[in-house]
Formats: sequence, C-alpha cells, structure tokens
Amino acid sequence: MDFLSNHIEALIFCSPKPITDKELKNCLSEMFEADVPMKDIEEAILSLQQKYSDNSYSFEPLLSGGGYQFLTKPAYQASIGILLKQQSKKRLSNSALETLSIIAYKQPVTKGDLEQIRGVSCDYSVQKLLEKELIEIKGKSEAVGRPLIYGTSENFTDYFGINSISELPTIKDFEQKDNEIGDSQE
Repeated sequence: MDFLSNHIEALIFCSPKPITDKELKNCLSEMFEADVPMKDIEEAILSLQQKYSDNSYSFEPLLSGGGYQFLTKPAYQASIGILLKQQSKKRLSNSALETLSIIAYKQPVTKGDLEQIRGVSCDYSVQKLLEKELIEIKGKSEAVGRPLIYGTSENFTDYFGINSISELPTIKDFEQKDNEIGDSQE
C-alpha cells in the first residue's frame, strides 16, 4: 500500500492542476500494466491525508476543483499572502517585457534605438527595468548627444533562470514549420 501511496503522492505533487480519481486510476493502470482498483486508490489517498494531517507539514492533499492537489494549511495563509504580494510587484508588464527583450538581443542599445524598434516612448519601461535591476547602464554612446547605452544585468539571468545570454532562444526556436503550406523549394 505504501508503494501505491508513493506513486499517488508523486502524481498529485507534479500535476499542474487538480488530478481526478479517474486520471490517477488511468496513470497507475498504465504504469503497472494492470487494473488498479478504485478502492485501493481511495485507501492510499486516505493514508496520505492522515500522513499530512500532522502539524510537521505545512501542506496537505485535499480534494479541490474536482481533483486532488497539495494545498497549504490555513495556518500559513499570512506568510503566503506576503510572498504573493511581493512577487506580484516583481511581474513585468508587456511593454517592459518587449523593451527588455530588445535590450537582451540587441545590447548594447540606446533608448533611441529601443524607441525606433518599438515605435513608442520607452522612458517608463526603461526606468522600471532599471529599478528592478534587470538592466544597467553600460556607458555612453559616441553618437550625437552621447546617449546612455543599456544592457542586461547579472540579475537578468537569475530572473529568467538561465546561466548566460547565450541561452536565450533564437529566431529558429520560434519558427513554425507546421504552419507552412506546400513544399519548400530550395
């Protein structure tokens, strides 16, 4: 029974949305290449719920949204609320993301270059990206007026979970050959 509980625990944990009894049964039956009785699945879920009812765990498997998922216990609502509030401040608007992507791919770049590519003023987006420390001033251009040159900061790679700028996707990664009609002639 512990063996089945461990598999169910892993499935609930990794599912991006609540996982239903039927989905659990289908996954387990395919994995074990045998029919897993719903009674055994229900018993395993009950044992998991008993295991996680202990106060040493801050979360538990609950039936929610038509399926099971791990949810934090109400006692931790305040700290989670603070985290979510702080994370929402870190989100980037679409205009900031567009500006940041141009800087990442074209760096070093001036604000004039950004505005020419985007077709709109980038003052606010650049200011927000500087505040969030995702970009930094790399120097001044030799062009007329000596405008500031921008590039990505070390925080940029950490924010997006990459190790270097070279890991950014290339244009080839975005090509959709499935949408082409007919044979290509070379």
